[in-house]
This record gives sequence, structure tokens and C-alpha cells, in this order.
Amino acid sequence: MRSIWNGAISFGLVSIPIKLVNATESRSVSFRQIHTEDGGRVRYKKVCELDGEEVPQAEIGKAYEDADGTMIPITDEDLAALPLPTAKTIEIVAFVPAGEIDPLQMDAAYYLSANGVPAAKPYTLLREALKRSDKVAVAKYALRGRERLGMLRVVDDVIAMHGLLWPDEIRAPEGVAPESPVSVREAELDLADALMATLGEVDISSLHDDYRTAVEEMIAAKAEGGEGVAPPEPGEEAGGGRVIDLMAALESSVRAAKEARGEDAVVTELKPRATAKKKTATAKKTATAKKTAAKKTSATAKKTAAKKTAKKTPPRKRPA
Repeated sequence: MRSIWNGAISFGLVSIPIKLVNATESRSVSFRQIHTEDGGRVRYKKVCELDGEEVPQAEIGKAYEDADGTMIPITDEDLAALPLPTAKTIEIVAFVPAGEIDPLQMDAAYYLSANGVPAAKPYTLLREALKRSDKVAVAKYALRGRERLGMLRVVDDVIAMHGLLWPDEIRAPEGVAPESPVSVREAELDLADALMATLGEVDISSLHDDYRTAVEEMIAAKAEGGEGVAPPEPGEEAGGGRVIDLMAALESSVRAAKEARGEDAVVTELKPRATAKKKTATAKKTATAKKTAAKKTSATAKKTAAKKTAKKTPPRKRPA
């Protein structure tokens, strides 16, 4: 794999020469824009808005647009002169449990490759230290003209780095949750639990992009002179309608999941769980009833024993 960045990992006083390699790739099908009248390719031209002339790539630079619309030119030399200590260094600043990293911060992923034989020993040292600690390293690095945040972790026998968004780049989820109050019944939660248990776990490596496969098949069919793929019949779309009965939808989902797994598709109607207060009240009533029954039994036994004793004892004779 071709490296996109060469530098070093700064691990205290240890420096580890590394190469940065993309860990992911896009497999999505890309399209071009065409003129629908004749099929000609439509291309974009970079035109200067002052003179209307097309500008070649060699004459295109950078600028910062001020609040009043003024363009402030910024050159590569200006950026290179900035005091950026992470320009060629991945500087580890802390080691933290992986659970402290918010998944919302996750960005692009890279593999870090040891650059040369001398780098193998410190590279392996850092890798094994990360493994044994069950922690990840938080680091700062510079890439494509800006300083970034990263997380280093071990994948198999390789150190991988995930680019992280800065904390102030994560937007608060204001106005996203349902605004009106919603109550969920215990029976609905029970069915949701049953559905989760039925679906179970999945091997992520077994999942694939069905949409991309359908697009590729459609392209192949049209390339051979066909008409592509027939549109679905009305009613075939999944999730197109509004759920009216949540309980019925959950029960149907559990049934379908069991059938897909080859299990018995019978769905037992679940009764709502008893709340803590109801359970306590029931327990108190049961205990009281048991005590009352015990007292009645004891009193009855005493009366019965007294009667038997009275029958067995003969009456005393009075002296003459």
C-alpha cells in the first residue's frame, strides 16, 4: 500500500519513524454528469469571476474570506512558516481507556507502518504496551495543512490511527429527540427485548452492500443492451408505511426474525412486568394472609386440645 505521509511517533523521548497508509477505501459506484440530449460528458470549468476567464490549476491559490467579503491571500509558504510542532510528528499526549473516546469523534482510519529496520523495535514496544494496558493513545498530528487529533490502537499486529474530530466540532443534539412526551409500556419493552434476543449477534464481515450490488447488476444489464432492472411492484417497499400498531409490528418482527433463523415462529404474548410497588404490596398481602392463617390454625388447635382434655378427666367427688 502506498504511504500518504511520512513522519514519526513521539512517545516520550522515544521517536518511531513511521509511514501513514489509508486503512479504508470507498467501494461506492461513482457516476458522471452527462448532457441527456446527446450523452456528452459535462465538465466543470474554474472561472475567475472578475474577468470571466478559465483559470489553469497552476494559477489557483488559497485565500481567507473576511467578514466583509475581502479575500486575504494565503500561500503555502505562509502555512509552512507556522510554528506547528506536529508537522512531521504524531505526538502522543495521553493514554486513556477506549471507552472514553466518543464514537461521534471518529473520522478517517489509517495504518501506521514502521519505516525501516531501526523502527521495528520501538514500534513493537509501543504496540505491546498498548495491548497490555488495554488503553488507546491520544495524539496530535498535522495532515493536509491543519493540526488534527488522533487515537492510536492495535489491530492484529499493526498500530492503527483513527482521526478524531476536535471536541468543539461535535454538535449538541438539541431539538433532535422527540419533543412531545411519549410513554412506553412494559409489554412493548418485553417484545423489544425478545426481538433483540432473537436477532442476536452477527459477523460484521458477512455483511455487504446490497444497493451497490444492485447498481452493478443494473449497469451490466444496460451495457448488454437491456432495459436495466424493473421497478418494484407497489407494496414491495420495506418501511414505506407508518406503523399503526406498535405491539403488532414488534410481534411480527419477532416472528419474522425467528423464521429467518429457522426457529419456532410462535410468539407468546408477554404480560407487563410487575412494578416494584406492586411486587411489594403483593408480598405484604401474602405475608399478612399467612400470619392470619397461622393464628387461626393455632387457636383452633388449642380449642380442640381443651375439649379432648375435658372429656378424659373424670369429675371430682365431694367429701361426705
